[in-house]
Amino acid sequence: MTNSRIGVVVVTHQRRDEVIGAVARLVDLPERPPVVVVDNGSSDGTADALRERFPQVEVLALRENLGAAGRNAGVARLHTPYVAFCDDDTWWEPGSLRAAADALDAYPRLAVVNARIVVEPAGGDDPIVAELRESPVPGPDWLPGPALGSFLAGASVVRRDAFLAAGGFSPRLWLGGEEELLATDLLSAGWEICYLERLVVHHAASLARDSVRRRRVGLRNTLWFTWLRRPVLPALRRTAFLAMSVPRDRTSALAWWDAVCGLPWVLSRRRTRPRDVEARLAPLDATQRASTARRYV
Repeated sequence: MTNSRIGVVVVTHQRRDEVIGAVARLVDLPERPPVVVVDNGSSDGTADALRERFPQVEVLALRENLGAAGRNAGVARLHTPYVAFCDDDTWWEPGSLRAAADALDAYPRLAVVNARIVVEPAGGDDPIVAELRESPVPGPDWLPGPALGSFLAGASVVRRDAFLAAGGFSPRLWLGGEEELLATDLLSAGWEICYLERLVVHHAASLARDSVRRRRVGLRNTLWFTWLRRPVLPALRRTAFLAMSVPRDRTSALAWWDAVCGLPWVLSRRRTRPRDVEARLAPLDATQRASTARRYV
């Protein structure tokens, strides 16, 4: 039977064979979740191939690549109270979706749960997992796992109502670090985010990716987020650290140029997060400076 509590949104672009494999694993899960695949403007026949192989899956073919905002379109098509996100090179371990729904049922102020990420084919934890386990963010005693200040979309389950109320993923950020802005807005609205060790997502990183573009957009988005939501002094410190630490190459220079070109938009939408949220998330600055898992190299 289809699980009425949780659905899955998959986003893909130009990875027909990989997304077919990802969807095959999803439809075989014991939870039998409803699945929506958002094809971000692929030209390789992805949408037709999915419809032919998986008639039980809804395929939403977009005319352009909306990046992370494609997930917003997928969430709008589902009516389950919880939505799990999945990339075309990741898959959920059987039982994890049920456990995520159970946790969200039990804790009504919990908006997002982040799973443990296992890297395939080696089978070890992604380096980011240690940072999730040892998160310095303080949280209420009732949380079932470590409190987080952000999350990784491809390994998370969200409460649909909270996600929609916060506006989902920003279309302007496209793809790369887009979770940080949404996470801050959820926390500012009184929701909680946590890591749950018992949830597992497997990740076999696709070779079909433009790593240079992803680095450029990721750095730009970090700068934009910093000036959209951080107070002036922390924003200046974060900007200075990035200026000193990122590679001095063409990609970084283009990212800074993109960030500067977007300043009118950023300043028009600047809304610093509440003081209590800023104080609560301030310890993440040191963690991010020391991180070896997420660097713009």
